[in-house]
Amino acid sequence: MNIELQLGMRIRYLRKLKGWSQEELSLRSGINKNYLSDLERGRRNPTLVVMEKVAIAFDIPLSELLKGIMSLR
Repeated sequence: MNIELQLGMRIRYLRKLKGWSQEELSLRSGINKNYLSDLERGRRNPTLVVMEKVAIAFDIPLSELLKGIMSLR
């Protein structure tokens, strides 16, 4: 499983844990809903700025967002 898909699955997991829709996460993070959808599907390779926005929206450190994600490259 590639790192983009792992990150997307982690974001989806955290979003569902909060009980948020993609639209809610989009509003809280300032990231386009379509981009977030692609991100959750592993179709995007986000910048650190995007990952930081997601972490801030979840009110967690960036390291927590990346918890359990392993690069296999």
